[in-house]
Amino acid sequence: MPRRFAQVDVFGSAGGAGNPVAVVLDAEGMSDEEMQRFANWTNLAETTFVLPPSRPEADYRVRIFTPVLELPFAGHPTLGTCHAWLQGGGEAAAEEIVQECDAGLVRIRREGDELAFAAPPLIRSGRASDEETAKVAAALGVDPAEMLAVEWVDNGPGWIVAMFESAERVLELRPDRLDFDLGVVGFHPPGSEAAIELRAFAPVNGLAMEDPVTGSLNASVAQWLLGNGRLTAPYLATQGGAIGRGGRIRISEDGEGTIWVGGRSETVIAGEVNL
Repeated sequence: MPRRFAQVDVFGSAGGAGNPVAVVLDAEGMSDEEMQRFANWTNLAETTFVLPPSRPEADYRVRIFTPVLELPFAGHPTLGTCHAWLQGGGEAAAEEIVQECDAGLVRIRREGDELAFAAPPLIRSGRASDEETAKVAAALGVDPAEMLAVEWVDNGPGWIVAMFESAERVLELRPDRLDFDLGVVGFHPPGSEAAIELRAFAPVNGLAMEDPVTGSLNASVAQWLLGNGRLTAPYLATQGGAIGRGGRIRISEDGEGTIWVGGRSETVIAGEVNL
């Protein structure tokens, strides 16, 4: 049957510079198998399916699929889905939009022409083991001593992150084939517009190529670096430079200590799909 559909570019400095997400609106009645099959067909990092909420606090419910599995939460699909839902006539019950997903309720707010989501809590954190650190170093082809830190900063997708001194070094990395999901972060020179450069590799989640821009990773890295005092908010992060994209992610922190992850969303394709 025909269902409303949008493909949204998220976190891009301009149209086509960010990370695309496919959004199926009016997904009620689709089975798990149908959702996974379509997500595999789109072959994007994530495809989302919008459903009526099951909790009274939520404005809508979303299910998030990679080409091979369902995720409890993901960042750029959260903003892209919200953007498509609003453009499709969705109306929030309050000033903030509340999205329901398998990870729980996620708050989303408007920041001018952009959207931002409240970073979900980490489900795993702390220093990686010596064995895990060695595995990360081997995958990146670096001496373990070159990494300033390797930590778990997982808010759902399974992120372990290696920290480097410079953004330039992060962009130089040429990882070997990975069998685990990995983020890397390095610092731009003082006085730069952006504070950090990130890269993300998620083979466990079905991504054969490097992920262009990653909201969940930026959310968890922000919690890590703001928490240990390496950065202060607000700041701008960049991602995608190594693969010709121009991702720009805005990190802020409100008076209650909530970290917000924001950026630009733009509908690139709109119409119907037969599912």
